Amino acid sequence: MPEKPSDLNNIINIAGHLRTMAKMQPYKKAVVSPSGRNEDGLARYIHLTLRQLDKESDCLAHGLEAVGVTRGMRTILMVTPGLDFIALTFALFKAGIIPVIVDPGMGLRPMLRCLRVSRPEVFIGIPRAHLMRKIYPKHFKTVRKWVTVGRRWFWGGLKLDDLRYRPWKPYPLAQVDNNETAAILFTSGSTGPAKGVVYTHATFDAQVRHIRSRFEISSDEVDLPTFPLFALFDPAMGMTAVIPDMDPTKPAQAEPRKLVEAISNHGVTNIFASPALLRRLGAYSNRKNIKLPSLKRIISAGAPVTPDILDKFTSVLDEDAEIFTPYGATEAMPVIVIGSKEILTETAKLSDKGYGICVGRPVKGIEVKIISIYDDPIRIWSDDLVLPNGEIGEITVKGDVVTQTYFEDPMEDLLAKIKSGNTVWHRMGDLGWQDNRGRIWFCGRKNHRVVTPQETLFTIPCESIFNNHSNVFRSALVGIGDPPEQTPVIIVELEPDRDHNGESQIRQELLELATLNVQTKDIDTILFHHGFPVDVRHNSKIFREKLAVWASKQLE
Repeated sequence: MPEKPSDLNNIINIAGHLRTMAKMQPYKKAVVSPSGRNEDGLARYIHLTLRQLDKESDCLAHGLEAVGVTRGMRTILMVTPGLDFIALTFALFKAGIIPVIVDPGMGLRPMLRCLRVSRPEVFIGIPRAHLMRKIYPKHFKTVRKWVTVGRRWFWGGLKLDDLRYRPWKPYPLAQVDNNETAAILFTSGSTGPAKGVVYTHATFDAQVRHIRSRFEISSDEVDLPTFPLFALFDPAMGMTAVIPDMDPTKPAQAEPRKLVEAISNHGVTNIFASPALLRRLGAYSNRKNIKLPSLKRIISAGAPVTPDILDKFTSVLDEDAEIFTPYGATEAMPVIVIGSKEILTETAKLSDKGYGICVGRPVKGIEVKIISIYDDPIRIWSDDLVLPNGEIGEITVKGDVVTQTYFEDPMEDLLAKIKSGNTVWHRMGDLGWQDNRGRIWFCGRKNHRVVTPQETLFTIPCESIFNNHSNVFRSALVGIGDPPEQTPVIIVELEPDRDHNGESQIRQELLELATLNVQTKDIDTILFHHGFPVDVRHNSKIFREKLAVWASKQLE
């Protein structure tokens, strides 16, 4: 029997949030998706209300169960952002089926590896995804059920319409407990091999509560989630999700005109965007003298957000609006938050001096500790690991948004998790320090630090010194050789669209900058690189490992 409305608050199933919102605001738009353009080039849209989304996901949950897709079955979901993606995801949650989400932006080979190691039993995907699995069948040996969203060609299996149970009747939410797996989300792979992060329904529930509370999100808001997974949180919070007209795997190539159009058409109040996309949208809006008065909040994550990006985008907003730069990872989010007003008025000038990037204060209820730097596993938590304020160490976090394990990967668990009673501290793999006001300052990835015979150098503080030069777009610190005998090298990418014939002059000026800071005074090798390798998803994370190999060859 379906649960009674009075029982909703006792159900931790994340889909219960959608059902609650559908009862509170049945006619509010839940998801708005682009649907082509008219003869004048103006965008058309289709949508589902909260009630329609709740009913559609009920029908799909019944249909999945009817064809033998049942609770606990791991299900690859490779569907483009839109109405079907969100309805399917909530249907899976309702039935206790486990969606496996892999970012196609990571590239074909890493993606196939993720699909193989997750050992899925069900595959739901668009035609292009089914074509991929026919070309590489060995990666899908465990799959027993196939569902095509869109036109089914020669591969057989079910179509999405086959899953729509009619007539509608409420679907009884799976009664899940705190530790039951809700989904497996693979990391982007931009900081190492992609890992399957196990999310429970309790983890999702905690994320919804923390996001709503920390950012003061009300149910009358409209969101433009440029990262598809964040669209799932919107209906759970009663927000309208407007799916942007862009390729989500290539945010740095999004057309700003289309994003501005969506913001204006729907009165968007909230955006989630990577720093690269924010830079692009801000530059376009400034160039066209466009203001975006409906926006009250921008959330940018995935890589450090530089003050110049914040400054340029702030100029297109009303003065009450703010840009937030939350810190976290697939394994734990949100963890720490800071707003653009504090960055631009206070912390940015300290970042320029080599303090690192201030990522803010921990979200209420989340514990953050800085511990001594170790590359080996730490099996049991001890307060003796914790460093005093001001010392750089590894950032560790604990709380209800922190995932407890990776999918069948005990070695990664050993490296990233520290047991503490019945829970764990997660090692972020990032280095930083805490100031006397409780703020955390990010100093780079642990595996990117450069260890010389005299000292240890950290990427973000050192790079910020060189980034002060007006001709430098970005820089990267790498180490040549093996620690503790590494030689530090700064690789520089100059600002695009400028005449840089005087590289030797710029090199001399950068070396003079280096001598003025205690952290960079011993760096005397500078190389110029024309186009840093960066991650596909955010187009912001620098692949320093690749640059280190390149630099080593240059110095030979």
